[in-house]
Amino acid sequence: MSIGALDAVAAYGRAMNTAAPKAGAMESAGEAPASGGFGGMIEHFVTDAATSLRTAEAASAQQVAGKGDLIDVVTAIGAAETALDTVVAVRDRVVNAYTEIMRMQI
Repeated sequence: MSIGALDAVAAYGRAMNTAAPKAGAMESAGEAPASGGFGGMIEHFVTDAATSLRTAEAASAQQVAGKGDLIDVVTAIGAAETALDTVVAVRDRVVNAYTEIMRMQI
């Protein structure tokens, strides 16, 4: 499946519209508003993935110590795996887009 530049731009626009918080939504949650744009979105994805990985690691440590539930461990590991797969997929798309832009003739 080939994805054109306009398809990528349209997908990015849709992602920004769905991922952009409503005015005051982040402030009411006690979080600082993230910087807008692509860099802020990537930072958000990486931060969420790191949080998921830490949660999975903590659940695994509790299970090893005999204090955790196996279902919680499996759920946390599944969420962490999904978050990591998402970050890797976005990274791959960004690298592919960059190499394609570099090949363009001006």
